[in-house]
Amino acid sequence: MGEVIQFKRPDAKTCPGYLASPKAGSSAPGFVVIQEWWGLNDQIKKTADRLAEAGYRALVPDFYRGKVTTAADEANHLMTNLNFPDAAGQDIRGAVQYLKQSSKKVAVGGFCMGGALTILAAVRVPEIDAGACFYGIPPLDAADLKKIKIPLICHFANQDDWCTPAKVNDLEAALKQSKSEFEIYRYDAHHAFMNEARPEVYHAACAKTAWERTLKFLKKSLT
Repeated sequence: MGEVIQFKRPDAKTCPGYLASPKAGSSAPGFVVIQEWWGLNDQIKKTADRLAEAGYRALVPDFYRGKVTTAADEANHLMTNLNFPDAAGQDIRGAVQYLKQSSKKVAVGGFCMGGALTILAAVRVPEIDAGACFYGIPPLDAADLKKIKIPLICHFANQDDWCTPAKVNDLEAALKQSKSEFEIYRYDAHHAFMNEARPEVYHAACAKTAWERTLKFLKKSLT
């Protein structure tokens, strides 16, 4: 369903990405999908395809420029070497600007590392209209969350040793200082419960609920 494209960043460099297009074509609302730390793999492409089936132009920027891994230590190495401000301010912003050439409204959403980048992008990318964060939180001192004005939907797992319930509470307190209309949902599941390619943590019922809530949120925020 999707195709590999190149789009321009604000600094005029290019970034590769995977674009899945809906039946409605280029005027449909857009959604920039942010990968987990594994890279632009088949699972995240399928997530973009699923968004296209739901009526959204889904673009996944390739932060690692072609590198993909299934090993946690290699994924951690790739994520550690990623320049987060550059990824948010250039790759993500470039993807949003690309979609906005024909889509009136564009959301950004991501999983794990991509969830953290979604929150950062909500602070740094003025063109975003809405954000969907799945179990990812940036260091709260790395972004001035008070500046967020767009609506956000955030999904977290109660059995998560990275985005712990305490950290989710801190995020919620910080977002309350902003102008964002936000929704935070907590699920009795593990980190990465949306990832059907990881049966050890995937939780079908929670994933279904989170997906349905997100589509409802997108319909309200982007149309």
